[in-house]
Amino acid sequence: MIVLPQTFLDMPRWWADGKAWLEGLPAAVQAQCEAWNLRVDGELAHGSNAIAVPVERDGESLILRMSPPGAEVVDQVRALRWWDGRAMVRLYDADAGRGAMLLERLGEPLSTRPVGEAVAVMGRLMRRLAVPAPADAHSTAEIAANRSAQLEDQWNALGRPFDRRFPAAALEVAPALARSTAESAVNGDLHADQVLRGTREAWLAVDPVLYRGDIELDLARILWTRVDEMADAAEIVGHFDTVLTEAVLDPEYARDWVVFRTVDYWLWGLNVGLTEDPVRCHRVLTAFLD
Repeated sequence: MIVLPQTFLDMPRWWADGKAWLEGLPAAVQAQCEAWNLRVDGELAHGSNAIAVPVERDGESLILRMSPPGAEVVDQVRALRWWDGRAMVRLYDADAGRGAMLLERLGEPLSTRPVGEAVAVMGRLMRRLAVPAPADAHSTAEIAANRSAQLEDQWNALGRPFDRRFPAAALEVAPALARSTAESAVNGDLHADQVLRGTREAWLAVDPVLYRGDIELDLARILWTRVDEMADAAEIVGHFDTVLTEAVLDPEYARDWVVFRTVDYWLWGLNVGLTEDPVRCHRVLTAFLD
């Protein structure tokens, strides 16, 4: 049976709930290996709420991913099946009721590569993932409409923590984003830690969130997750331009999504007590608004 790393056991995710699932996880991995005829052949890795166990079956190297069962697992299985290996890790089997997925084994994360190389890869992946989306997927237009109705109240409730010009800029662009009729599949959790080295394709995304609409949705996340490696505003805008070129995006519309999403995330981060990401949001926004 596997031994869970202390770093996984100490994740904030388990402070409020999930203790019973954690206690049963080693036995659940063993049962899943027996059900799918898998043999553990490496040390497990983990994120905040899932483990990835290297396994082998019939000479093929795979990953057994286990996370708490629930709607998030169901949605992720659907997303993986929708993209079916296109710029995305391949799903071989799933038991959503047990929180189990059998995945293609991949290599190093894109976050280990220089930021200039990484943002170019991310732009190409955004475009590769832009296949037609399922008609019932949550739309980016709905995200913009729903959040724009909340931004000013949240800013006030938090004590107006930053200059009014930032929420004002987000609210100015929100109506156009909320009117979008785009129907592309969008990965709503796309950043360099969620892209791994592949063999079928050079880089493949993992842990997707499937939306429908504007692929520009997560361009801001691509920037703020690596902004500490960008020296100044000119470099931030330069990397933004690289993504535009690789993903074939309209500059003004993409900028509007960056402004909206960054303000949105800044408020969310302050609301949950983040300290470093709000600073990153400020750097990204001032690069586009100053």
